[in-house]
Amino acid sequence: MEGEVGTSSTMEVNGNCLDESKSTKFPLTYWEISMAGGVVLSFVLGLICVYLTMPASDYSFLKLPRNLEDLQILKDHLEDYTSDYTVQVLVGYCAVYIFMQTFMIPGTIFMSLLAGSLFGIFKGVALVVFTATAGASSCYFLSKMIGKPLVFSLWPDKLTFFQAQVAKRREGLLNYMLFLRVTPTLPNTFINVASPIVDVPYHIFLLGTVVGVIPATYVTVRAGLALGELQSVGDLYDFNSIATLFLIGLVSVTPTLIGNKS
Repeated sequence: MEGEVGTSSTMEVNGNCLDESKSTKFPLTYWEISMAGGVVLSFVLGLICVYLTMPASDYSFLKLPRNLEDLQILKDHLEDYTSDYTVQVLVGYCAVYIFMQTFMIPGTIFMSLLAGSLFGIFKGVALVVFTATAGASSCYFLSKMIGKPLVFSLWPDKLTFFQAQVAKRREGLLNYMLFLRVTPTLPNTFINVASPIVDVPYHIFLLGTVVGVIPATYVTVRAGLALGELQSVGDLYDFNSIATLFLIGLVSVTPTLIGNKS
C-alpha cells in the first residue's frame, strides 16, 4: 500500500510538472498565435504590395524619421503620392507603424505627426488609433511569449510597481489602464510589454488602449497640421495639454478610487 501511495504521489507530481511545462511551452492560445502570425505576415505582404504598386522613382527619402527635419522631408515627398496612391501610402504607413510598435522602435510620435500632415485631423486620428492599437496588441502577444526576461532586465523597479498596482486595482482595472494610457505616468512601450506579464487580460488591455490613446493622439495629429511651425517635439505638449491629459486621466480613475473607499 505504501508503495502504491508513493507511486501515485510521484505520478501526480510528475503530471503537475508536465502540465506546468506545457503551459510554459505554449503561453499563447491558438487564436493568439494566429493573431501574432497574422501581424507579422501583414508587415511582409503590405510592404511588398506597396513596393510593387508604386511608380518607378527614387525612394531614397523613405526612412524612419528621427527628427523634425527628417519628418518634413518625408512629408514633402509623400504629399506628391498620397492623392494618387492613397491605398499604397495607407498600407505602407500602417505596416511601418505597427512594426515600430511591435518591436518597440522609437519614433512613433513622428508617424503620428505625419498622419496629421497628410490626412487631416479626423482621418489622422482614426489612422493612428487603429495602428497604435494593432501595434500595441502585437507587442502584447509577443511579450507574452518571450518578453518576461526582457522586462525583468530593463525595468525591474517599474515592473514591481506596475504589478502591485494591477493587483490592488483588479476590480477597476479598466479605469486604471485608461488612466495610464491618457497620462504619461508610465511609458506606453512599457505598458505594452509588461501588461501580459502582470496578468492584465487582453480585453481590458485592448479597450484601455483604444479609448486611452485618443486624447494624446488628437494633440499630436493636430500639431501635424502645422508641422513646419514646430521647433521641437517638446512644443507638442505645453502646460495646458499636459494638464488636460492628467485631468482626463483623473476622471477615468475616479470610479476606482471611490470604489476602494466604499
